[in-house]
Amino acid sequence: MLKFKNPERVATLETPFWYYDMDLFRSTVDAVVAAASKYDIKVHYSIKANTEKRLVEVIKDRGIGIDCVSGNEVRWSIVNGVEPSGIVFAGVGKSDAEILYAMKVGIGSFNCESLEELEILEAIAAKEGLRANVSLRINPEVDAKTHKFITTGLEMDKFGIPKRFMGKAVEMLKNSPHLDFKGLHFHIGSQITDVENVFTNECRSAKGIIDYFEEQGLKVSTIDLGGGLGIDYHNPDSHAIPEFDLWFKTLRDNLPLRPGQELHVEPGRSIVGQCVSLISRVILVKEGEKKNFVILDTGMNDLLRPALYGAYHKIENLDGAGRELRLYDIAGPICESADVLAEDRVLPETRRGDLIAIRSAGAYGSVMSSGYNMRTPAYAVFSD
Repeated sequence: MLKFKNPERVATLETPFWYYDMDLFRSTVDAVVAAASKYDIKVHYSIKANTEKRLVEVIKDRGIGIDCVSGNEVRWSIVNGVEPSGIVFAGVGKSDAEILYAMKVGIGSFNCESLEELEILEAIAAKEGLRANVSLRINPEVDAKTHKFITTGLEMDKFGIPKRFMGKAVEMLKNSPHLDFKGLHFHIGSQITDVENVFTNECRSAKGIIDYFEEQGLKVSTIDLGGGLGIDYHNPDSHAIPEFDLWFKTLRDNLPLRPGQELHVEPGRSIVGQCVSLISRVILVKEGEKKNFVILDTGMNDLLRPALYGAYHKIENLDGAGRELRLYDIAGPICESADVLAEDRVLPETRRGDLIAIRSAGAYGSVMSSGYNMRTPAYAVFSD
C-alpha cells in the first residue's frame, strides 16, 4: 500500500495529482548507475517516458545521458543542463528543422531509422557545411513477447531499417562525405519481463548484424541495445526497483565486444515507472445494472495507458482499511466509453471522497496526458 511521507499535508491537496516518491527515484537511479559501472555499460535515459524537470536534473547529475525522439526533447534536455554530446536522437520521423537544430548544437549521435533518413541527413549536413555522427537502427526481427502496441523489433513494425537494406546502407555511408558512422542501434520493444530469454535473442541477432557491418569495412564503435526492461505493475512495493543487474549481465554475457567497442542502453520505464502514483478522489460510487462503478476525478485524460492498450495498474483505496471487500469497475469522468481505468477490481467498500492511488504511473503517464473535455490536468507533488 502506498505510504505518503507527509500524509496530513497530502490529505489537504486538491486531486488529481502525480505523487513523486523522490527517495525511490534516487535509489532507482543509483541502482542503474551501480549496475552500469559493474558491467561497463553506457546509459541514456529515454526521456519520452517522463520529462519532469526534477527527474532530468537527478539523471544528469548522476552522469546518465539522454535518449530523445523529438526536437523538443533535445531542446528540453539542453535547457536542463544536459551536455549535447550526451544526447542521442532517435525516432522514425525527424523533421528538417529538428535535424538542423540537433546538428548545430552538436548532439552525440543520430539514430537513423531508414535509408530515406540517411539521404535527408546527408543533404542537410551538406547544405549547412556540417558533419553529423550517425548510428543505424537495424530491425533485428526479435519478438519482445510483449503487447503488440509496444513491440518494435519485428519485420512489420515501422521502426528501424530492415535487414535486406543493410547492403544499401553500407554503400550510402561509404559514399557520404558529411556523415560519420559510429555504430548500430537495436530496440525490440517495451515492458519486457522475460529478461534472459528475450535479451539473449536480441544479442544473438545483433551479433550477426555487427559482424556483417564490420566485414563490409565499417567499424562499429557503439552498440546500442535499446531499452525495454519491464516493471512489476502488479506488485510495485515488493519489486520497486527493477532487475538492472540481471539485464546488464545478460547483455554482457551474450554479446562479446571487440576492443574499442562500447555497449549502450536506453532505459525509460524501468527508471521512472514505480516512482510515481496518480492520486485521485472518488466522486461517487454508482450502482449499475450488472456492475458497480467507482467514478474518479481522474481518467484517460491524465492516464491514457489503460484506454490505449489495456494496460494494468494496481489501484488502492487508501481510506478503506478494515472495510468489507467488494467488486468494482473503476472509471473516470471523461465522456468516452473507453475511460475505464480497471475492470472487476476488488477494493474495500469504496465511498465518496475516498483517496485512491493508481500505482506505477511514472512512465507514459503525465507525458501522454491531455486537456480533453477541458479537464484540468493533474499536477506534480514531490515527496520531499
